Formats: sequence, C-alpha cells, structure tokens
Amino acid sequence: MKKLFVLLFSLLTISAYAAEAPAEGGKFNPGDMITHHIADEHKWEFFHGANLYLPVILLDNGQLQVFSSRNLFNEHGEEVPYGGYVLAHGHLYKATEAGEPMEESAGFYDFSITKNVASMFLSVALLLLVFFVIAGRYKKNPGKAPSGIQSFFEPIIVFVRDDIAKANIGPKYERYMPYLLTIFFFIWFNNMLGLMPGGANLTGNIAVTLVLAIFTLLITLFSGNKSYWAHIFNMPGVPWWLKWGIPIMPVVEVIGIFTKPFSLMIRLFANITAGHIIILSLFSLIFIFESLAVGPLSVAFAVFMNFLELFVALLQAYIFTLLSAMYFGGAAEEHDHVEDMGFGDGGH
Repeated sequence: MKKLFVLLFSLLTISAYAAEAPAEGGKFNPGDMITHHIADEHKWEFFHGANLYLPVILLDNGQLQVFSSRNLFNEHGEEVPYGGYVLAHGHLYKATEAGEPMEESAGFYDFSITKNVASMFLSVALLLLVFFVIAGRYKKNPGKAPSGIQSFFEPIIVFVRDDIAKANIGPKYERYMPYLLTIFFFIWFNNMLGLMPGGANLTGNIAVTLVLAIFTLLITLFSGNKSYWAHIFNMPGVPWWLKWGIPIMPVVEVIGIFTKPFSLMIRLFANITAGHIIILSLFSLIFIFESLAVGPLSVAFAVFMNFLELFVALLQAYIFTLLSAMYFGGAAEEHDHVEDMGFGDGGH
C-alpha cells in the first residue's frame, strides 16, 4: 500500500509539470519550464489553471501600496503593468511610461508575500500544529507509551538528541536542542513540501539557506569560550613565527569561521535545487524528442528520482543539523594543554 501511494504521488508530481507542455504547434522551452518551477514568484501555481494570487506590499517613497498580484497578469497569464509597477523575471519594479521596468528606483522597497514566503508560513504553521499536538500528548499521558503521531516523531527527536547533539556537543548539549530540532524539522518539512505537486522550492532558495547558515554562525560565535578563541588566534603547537611573525594560521582560522557556514548554505541550496532540475530535465525529454520510445523511459527515471529525492530531503536536514552541532561542540568544548599556549613546541 505504501509503495502504491509513493508511486501515485510521483506520477501526480510529474503530471503537475505537464502544465508546461507546449501547445499544439508551439515550441517547448525546457529552460523556461525549469526556471518557472524553481524560481520564486508573486503567484502560486498549484497546477495549470489553479493559481493563488498573493498580496503585493510595496513601500514607494514612504507610500504604502497593497494590492493583489492578480492585477499584474492578464487573462493569458502574461505579465502586464499595473499602477505604475511591472513584473520582470519574477521581480517587481517601478514602470516607465512605456511600461518597461526601471532597474534603479530610490525609495522603492518590495515586502510582498511571494510563493516562497507563503510556503514558509505554511511550513511554520504545520510545524507548530504537529509539535503542539505532540507536546499535548506528553502532558496528557506522562510516562506512557507514545501513540499516533507522537510515536512517529519521538524516535526522530531522540535520534537528534542522542546521535547528533550529545555525540558532538557533549554535556552542554541541552542548550542547543531547541535550535537543532527546529532546523532539522524545518529543513525536512520544507524539503518534502517542495516535492509535492505545485510545491515551492523554499530550501532551494539561497536567501533562505543563507539565513539558516547565519543563525548557525552566530550561535557558534556566541558559544565560543576562551579555548576556542585561543585556538584561532594563538594555536598551541604551532611555531611562533606562523602566529605572530607571518600570521598565516590566525588568518586561515578566521577564514575558516566563515567558510563553514558558507558550505552549509551552498550544500543545502545546491542539492535541493539540483534535484528539482534533474526531475524537470528528465520530464522535458518527452517534449524534446516527442517519441513513444523516450516517453516511458523518461517517466521511469523521473519516478526513480522522486524516490531518491525523498531520501535526499531527510539526508540534507540531517547533514545541516549534524554539522551545526559539530561547530557548536567545537566552540563550547574545553581544551587542556600541557604545552605553553604562548609559543607551543616551536617556541622552545
């Protein structure tokens, strides 16, 4: 039954992409189709003909402008100017008299609820609902065996606590558990929502992964103790001239502080976006070759990639949480050294 459900889910996902199939006599552009599905937009298209037009919120030279993004599209779904504003490649600009976008507009700020923002609100609401229910079950039945949704999530929570937090942070792990659980389930839920038909590519948006990486960076820096900072600016066991004569090691260590969260940002963004692009590319082969021989093969590979992306969705949440825990553990760990912290072996 589960296999049948996953297969139907995969086929439904692929059929949702069929909305981008070319009309009769038209030319199919796979690049436009792929960009349309992975990019952020001011409307949320669940499938062909079913659109949710999101609110546009602008601050234009101190004047607040609020209207529906429906006004920015005509009956054919093409972008049109409205109220002195125009959409271009998914971004909103002030429009010239000719209806062309103005690249630079002083005092113009866009605070619109886009597809990714709406998806984030949805995932946060879902997370709050799920975990308020689980917390209520624990309060209602303390000390009893979990049941229902509680029995599904408890092993995952215990895994994050024992195999990620405790194993990499040590005795001080409890203070980091709220953050680690939050990013694990936030990333996992949004990865899964992005695989659903009409889903938004939230974790494939580099701005989102950047913010998550900055959170990890800030917590790491504020968790750093004396030993942590001493290892960066006065590393023991390193010749004095590498620390103060030609300060190679401190420079390398400071660069490492920022390359770690940078790798978190790029890894999550690249893996999720690549998965979507591969599935869409496989589906595009049907319309590129227009062959009955290619069609079934393309669908088979796309279904296989959907199965694989279900695993990648969980794996990327695990990797981001694991590496964050390792950075926290390195910052909070106490180090005991017998050598002279001032010079190390190279100073004698």
